[in-house]
Amino acid sequence: MQKVIISAALTGVLANRQQCPAIPYTPDEIAEEARRAWEAGAAIVHIHAREDEGSPSFRPERYKEITEAVKARCPVIINLSTGAVGLTKEERVAHIPVCKPEIAALNMGSMNYAIYSERRKRFLYDFVFQNPFHEIAHFLEVMNANGTRPELECFDRGHIANVEPLQDQGVLNAPLQFSFIMGVLGGIPARVPDLVSQAAAIPHGSTWQVVGIGQDQWTMVAAALAMGGHVRVGLEDNFYLAPGTMASSNGELVAKAARMARDIGREPASVDEARELLRL
Repeated sequence: MQKVIISAALTGVLANRQQCPAIPYTPDEIAEEARRAWEAGAAIVHIHAREDEGSPSFRPERYKEITEAVKARCPVIINLSTGAVGLTKEERVAHIPVCKPEIAALNMGSMNYAIYSERRKRFLYDFVFQNPFHEIAHFLEVMNANGTRPELECFDRGHIANVEPLQDQGVLNAPLQFSFIMGVLGGIPARVPDLVSQAAAIPHGSTWQVVGIGQDQWTMVAAALAMGGHVRVGLEDNFYLAPGTMASSNGELVAKAARMARDIGREPASVDEARELLRL
């Protein structure tokens, strides 16, 4: 069977150390987590920048610090976030020309984005994540100018079809690399039939990975592995190795995904093999 590319989402933008003590904040902490993930079998790391106290950072120089720290520790492929609320379209991609990552996340549509606490009976987060087409096109123009591959982040089934006008405009070109982000309230649920539907909808010749949010992550990983897809794990998406067992690092989550892959005869792809599979 085809080798599986394991990505690790190291820190995210919402998770904090009160929720999980292993969340990295500083460039050195993020770089150490990247090293642990790579050593466990990850070929790609997905990175949001943080300030030292943990708040989200969108400063290009901060992304540069993190990128350099990661490169000094391991040869992993770097995928930088462009997701943000309340910034201009220019601010959301200002770090791309500075860092020139091989891959950057590209959110493929607007959505309600919420986190709801059943225990507290209230929304912990509740906002609209805006990604209109003219902004997506701008992000693509910046990525294209800097040799950065867009990772097409689809939070719902309809986001997949949003590639069509962008291809028609000539700002988005094959090969296409999709991420199906499943389990965010406001987006598509983390259910196997929905994963099957999404995988069947992408253009021929595209690659895809699943991003399961919360402890549904492991069900989605299992399904994607069986279907021949790729997977993303990491503390941005899920803290737990199993119910009640919190991971102490991104490396532990990657190691579990690698074990699951090997159990069905799929070997984690090396960094060079991932580049070949993705045609970077």
